[in-house]
Amino acid sequence: MTAPFGRPIAGNGWEALDGEPAAPRSVSVIVAHYDQQEQLDRTLAALRRQTHPPELLEVIVADDGSPTPPAVPRDVTLVRQRDLGFRVAAARNLGVRHSTGDVLCFLDADTAPEPDYVSRIARLPSLAPDIVAVGRRRHAMLAGSGDDRAIEVAGAARAIDEPAWLADAYARSRDLRDADARSYRFVISAVVACSRWLFDDVGGFDETFDAYGGEDWEWAYRAWLGGAALAHVPDAVAWHDGPDWAGRDEADRLRRKNVETLRLMQSIAAPGSAPRGVLVREADVLVTLRSAGSAAAGVVCVDSILQVLPGARVIVPPVVREALAGDPRVVERWSGTPSVEVDLAAPVHVDAAAAARLRAATAEVGEGDLGSIALGALVTVTATRADARDRRWGRPTGWRRVERPGDGVVPLPEAPDLEAYLGGWWAP
Repeated sequence: MTAPFGRPIAGNGWEALDGEPAAPRSVSVIVAHYDQQEQLDRTLAALRRQTHPPELLEVIVADDGSPTPPAVPRDVTLVRQRDLGFRVAAARNLGVRHSTGDVLCFLDADTAPEPDYVSRIARLPSLAPDIVAVGRRRHAMLAGSGDDRAIEVAGAARAIDEPAWLADAYARSRDLRDADARSYRFVISAVVACSRWLFDDVGGFDETFDAYGGEDWEWAYRAWLGGAALAHVPDAVAWHDGPDWAGRDEADRLRRKNVETLRLMQSIAAPGSAPRGVLVREADVLVTLRSAGSAAAGVVCVDSILQVLPGARVIVPPVVREALAGDPRVVERWSGTPSVEVDLAAPVHVDAAAAARLRAATAEVGEGDLGSIALGALVTVTATRADARDRRWGRPTGWRRVERPGDGVVPLPEAPDLEAYLGGWWAP
């Protein structure tokens, strides 16, 4: 898969692009809409005032089955789907399928951009197509106001508080320069842009989401695992009509948030997003045992590893899977997408000190520009996102690969004394 433009960056290091101008690329703005003509009119008017070259800008309204089709100008493409519930994920994908731009810019119909918005949010994905850029969503009370001034004027005049949790997150992470596996929570689909190349590789929004919320975070996390870098662009400002979700009725907000979280915890296995004890569909860590001289060696190895990484899935040879058939974490194949892969070249046992190093390695890889850690010759811990970006470019893209001591990682004999190991009177 060959990149159509731009260059790779190391890790999440988009700050290397600070101050670098980008040649304008073609941009498709996908506006998700449902029965919001007044707000849509405001957003389309704001899009007509963009400073991005008009010949490189197309606008597509993706309507989620409004009772009456929205009215749009002749130079705006309207695509529609049936009303089968809240299907904004499917609507956005529909808009993408009818678009042609190198960069995809997603807006909601109730979120009107300031004149420089498209140029500013498209800059980073135009320079480095692995970047997912999220703009600044400000809030104002605009509905029914009759205020037809330019959005940057009307918004400022009717501004209400921005969500403090989001502003604090951007400040702590230096506008996502210090993004980690849970930073997907700061990617807001109403103000997000990425390259078509990345979107096609990662895959579109999950169309099984049919209730308010969650589809943007699921996509952002999947993009992170797919090697995306995350960036907040605070000078790319769009104005949302009304308060943030957190500013609405508390009981209704909590009910909806719990529904969203129950759904997301099945898809997002990052620590802090998944349950601590029970198994869910996805796993954060995938361990692969390449070979085992005997079932006994495999059992000791897997038992040792799962004490360190109890939520992992472990791919093993058939003889080991048969011996551990009662544990659903032990499999012969697995179709999920972890954030970390641990490769075991042969059966090993890890002592307490090595267990701490292994646990730390699984937490470290993938953040910053750290792509993999080798613990001696037999254990390698790799970030899925590092491999995904290298694959997309067809070459190394600057991830660091480090080696650390393998002390306490003990190779197992072909036939260890399993009874003695289980009984506790022998340890490797």
